[in-house]
Amino acid sequence: MIHFAFESLAYSIGFWYYLRTRRASGDVINTHARWWVVAAAIGGAAIGSRLLFLLEDPATTRAHWSDLAFLMSGKTVVGGFTGGLIAVELVKWRIGVREATGDLFAVPLALGIAIGRIGCFLSGLDDHTYGVATTLPWGVDFGDGISRHPTQLYESLFASALAVVLSAFARRPHRQGDVFKLFLGSYMAFRVVVDMVKPGVPLALGLTAIQWTAFAVVLYYVY
Repeated sequence: MIHFAFESLAYSIGFWYYLRTRRASGDVINTHARWWVVAAAIGGAAIGSRLLFLLEDPATTRAHWSDLAFLMSGKTVVGGFTGGLIAVELVKWRIGVREATGDLFAVPLALGIAIGRIGCFLSGLDDHTYGVATTLPWGVDFGDGISRHPTQLYESLFASALAVVLSAFARRPHRQGDVFKLFLGSYMAFRVVVDMVKPGVPLALGLTAIQWTAFAVVLYYVY
């Protein structure tokens, strides 16, 4: 329940900030095209978040392949952003939009992550977003007697700082699209690093499917 409450709060504040920014600064595309982009982002995120969840631990996925509740229960932020990015680019190509359209989403998404991860932290072990065991003084026991990295709080603090940086960057002269690139590139790079202290099943070279996906998005923006 507490996770749902914070997730709802994250969506609400993120959407409010998006509408506020769009009214204040305008939009590079018309309303019809914008809602096509929003729909693509939502649909792509829903598919991507669950698909990457299923790839996180192939053995577990194979064992529960016939369990519909399992298949629909999990989701990952990295998969959501990646799926949303792909879907938006495809829809923009289809409707003939060539402008970069993500800047309005950058700060709202960072705020949403910052708020949502607090809910993940308060949900404890049930959320499966905690870190591995640690002896550091800020380690947290989520109820199983093991002091763990509070990776949810790491991510919340990072996203909060990123929202501040993005807001300041957006007020300076920049190319259209650079705010969103800074957001997603920074977040994905952070996930490659922070997931090193999360339990996970390595896919290759010691990195998980989530880390490889995040790394691929960083490379996409670099090149």
